[in-house]
Amino acid sequence: MIAVSGMTLTYPSGKGVFDLSFAVPKGVVTGYLGPNGAGKTTTIRALLGFMRPNSGSCSILGLDCQRSAPAIQKKLGYIPGEIAFPVGMDGDEFLSFMNDMRGSRDLGLQAKLLDMFELSPKGRIRKFSKGTKQKLAIVAAFMHDPEVLILDEPTSGLDPLMQNRFVELVLSEKARGKTILMSSHNFEEVEKTCDSVLIIKNGRIIRQASVEQLRSTQRRVFSLATSDNAALSERLGREGYGLRRESDGTLTVFVAGGRIDNFLKTASQFTVLGFSEKHQSLEDIFIEYYGKEAK
Repeated sequence: MIAVSGMTLTYPSGKGVFDLSFAVPKGVVTGYLGPNGAGKTTTIRALLGFMRPNSGSCSILGLDCQRSAPAIQKKLGYIPGEIAFPVGMDGDEFLSFMNDMRGSRDLGLQAKLLDMFELSPKGRIRKFSKGTKQKLAIVAAFMHDPEVLILDEPTSGLDPLMQNRFVELVLSEKARGKTILMSSHNFEEVEKTCDSVLIIKNGRIIRQASVEQLRSTQRRVFSLATSDNAALSERLGREGYGLRRESDGTLTVFVAGGRIDNFLKTASQFTVLGFSEKHQSLEDIFIEYYGKEAK
């Protein structure tokens, strides 16, 4: 449903995306992960036909993203990372404008979404809060029942209750066979909704896998506190273990499967005050790929 093949798109500065290739099949939700400036928004702009690649190609629903951009945009659901609405419009006027542009006449789904997100679209959009504008963008993206959605930071500005409603919506749409590419810094949200992830670094995809594959191939994660964390940290660092010092004073240690015994032997040389194995979150895995760049 979404296909990118050998796509390179560069800016005069030399930054951009390079030789990207990936696909998001029908019924799959894929998370697109990377810090600001890694190339996520550039990729999305090319998929929407806003920018033309230097080389390679991209398509949605079998249509070329540059040659068929207007047709794709009518069929697509899209939430931009930086939302901008037409100046002077009311919320309900904006929804009517989007329906007219797409040729959509069935307002049943729109009504359900407004109810789901507890949104009244009446009033000038410029007076809406950040969260209300975000809810309006979500309704506009989903209300015409698109087969494919591209979502860039879709829950930015939403409170936890509305974030949960959004997760419920995505899971419901996935069950109905929708195809979704979602760029987000909310790792918990990605972990709850996505089947697979793409990790982009400096304009290149460095990992693409299912969430379960990522978890199964990564290191085990332990949290511990000892009588001398500084000395233990220095020792483990010399031995090549991945470390993170937490704000509560504990150490998080990433241990490859074959080095568990050596890690336990080193830790046992200190007075251990607390020790547990942690669930390795998607954020932990991401930080392993990015190191200091992810912070």
